Amino acid sequence: MTRIDSLASKPDRAGRFLVKLSDGQALRLYRQTVEDLGLYPGLELTDSQMEQLLEHAGQTSAKMRAVRIVSAASVSKDDLQRRLVQKGESPQQAKEAVAWLSELQLLDDAQVARQTVQSCIAKGYGIARAKQALYEKRIPKAHWEAALAGYPDQREKVLAFLKSKITSREDPREVKRAVDALIRRGHSYSLVRSCLEQLELSNSFREE
Repeated sequence: MTRIDSLASKPDRAGRFLVKLSDGQALRLYRQTVEDLGLYPGLELTDSQMEQLLEHAGQTSAKMRAVRIVSAASVSKDDLQRRLVQKGESPQQAKEAVAWLSELQLLDDAQVARQTVQSCIAKGYGIARAKQALYEKRIPKAHWEAALAGYPDQREKVLAFLKSKITSREDPREVKRAVDALIRRGHSYSLVRSCLEQLELSNSFREE
């Protein structure tokens, strides 16, 4: 038998109650676990009850952590599950937490895909960078086509970027740095080259 020696009367900043057990363990449990299992100082737990407590605590921890992650940023289901495991939740509990949020309609991969693409557009990124962002967020490819449909032409943004970054037409290194930056931002080489020609800067660009 394991006895609960003490249970904090108030939660910590993370909303968890410190529970100290007779075997030396110290657990931090969310209110839901404490209330659902009727925990109190002096309560003695059998081995099976301890297993139930730890399982319930793990499930609740994964759910609460999932809520915090979703509240802070838009994430796909797959990315959320990966993050939960990285934070120490078990793969099964992470999977269950994702399913729980999905049932509550708080996870929508299609919406995250749209938000990700719109963010890339606002930042002046090319479509290649938008695809990279979708991949990094682990958004299923089934949602890519709809999210990328109608991706706007980026010529004006590329031209504006070149004008802002190139102060000397006589410095090929400056031109190259600007070109390299645009390629990293996901713009195609053909578009960048075309914009250089439009600004009459193509002669200043030397490929290495």
